Parts: sequence; C-alpha cells; structure tokens
Amino acid sequence: MSESRYDPNEKSLFDAPPLAEQERMIEAILFAAAEPVSLREMQDRMPHGCDAAEALAYLRRRYEGRGVHLVKIGDAWAFRTAPDLGFLMQKETVEQRKLSRAAIETLAIIAYHQPVTRAEIEEIRGVAVSRGTIDQLLELEWIRLGRRRMTPGRPVTFVVTETFLDHFGLESARDLPGIKELRAAGLLDNRPMPGAEDEEADMVGQSELFEEE
Repeated sequence: MSESRYDPNEKSLFDAPPLAEQERMIEAILFAAAEPVSLREMQDRMPHGCDAAEALAYLRRRYEGRGVHLVKIGDAWAFRTAPDLGFLMQKETVEQRKLSRAAIETLAIIAYHQPVTRAEIEEIRGVAVSRGTIDQLLELEWIRLGRRRMTPGRPVTFVVTETFLDHFGLESARDLPGIKELRAAGLLDNRPMPGAEDEEADMVGQSELFEEE
C-alpha cells in the first residue's frame, strides 16, 4: 500500500480557517518564538488545511512600512525592527562582550572563506589560532562545525550560522557585509587585517557560502 501524503488541494473533512485567521496564527507563532521559525514548523503547528506560505506572504505585506518587519533569515522567518529605526534600540543591541582582534579576524575569515579549516585560517592570518578563540565564537553561536574535509586527517571545517546572519540583519550568506560594514558595526577596528587590502574586493558579493547539508 502506498504511503498517503497530505495534499493542500485535497478537500478536508473540516474547512480551513479563513485566511485572515491563518495570518493571525502565523503572527502569534512568530511573536512568541525566541528563534526564527521555518515555514515547515509553522505549517506543522497550524490546523489541517491551512496554507502557511500564503498566510505568511499576506502577513509580510501587512507589516511593510511598519516599525517591525517580517524578514527571512536563512530558511526561517522572524519579526525584526525596521532598519531605519535601529538607532532606537542602540542600548539594547550593544554587545556585552567585545570580541578580541584575533576573534574578529578569525570570524571574518570563516565568513568569507567558508567552509574553512583551522589550518587554512592560520595560513590566511599568518599566526596560530588558539582554541579559546574558536571556543568563543562557538559559544556565541556565530560559527559551527561543518563537514570534515576528505583530505589526510579529515580536518573539520567551520562555517557561520544563521545567528551570525541574524545579528547583521542578513537574509542569506550572499548578503554578507564588506569590511566597511564590519567596522561600522564596531566589530573591526581601523587597522587593516592581514591580507585585507588584497582580499577586500573578493570578499564583497560572494554568494552561496553555506555548505550544502
């Protein structure tokens, strides 16, 4: 017997809630969520027959021009303060702990060269990367372990996370900020990074930096 699958066009035993009510459901889910929520998760939480994608599209348009926007972060969705009102949240968004220069350089290298191994990071920086630096970035959940390289020793690689994208207000890795944006965000001082002058042009506009799962 073949496995039955849910068809959104199939007549349900119960009528789906009106689209306006589905919008309210999406709104409630997103406002209550501590982390961005994927479309699949929304669909699973809603009653049978609902169309989360359609309700989400209407809700997104409803929040255009408002103080908060419905934004896509990776494969998930969340409410975020409108970019032009970010100055009102300045006190709330100040980092409690400044990253060290070593951590900043390491983070930038991972972001623009991912997936990248520790040895590759050290080659680019020209100095060894301490375990504490990597641990700090992992603790902040700005980087995560990627797949192992199919090379001798099978070294692990590092990639940036959706938490990193969320912090910078980015939808995907193709929108990664350039060196100037990193400095404006207070995450990089005015001293040039090793090789930054040669690599800055290559860093801006890179796409598809997340490794495939």
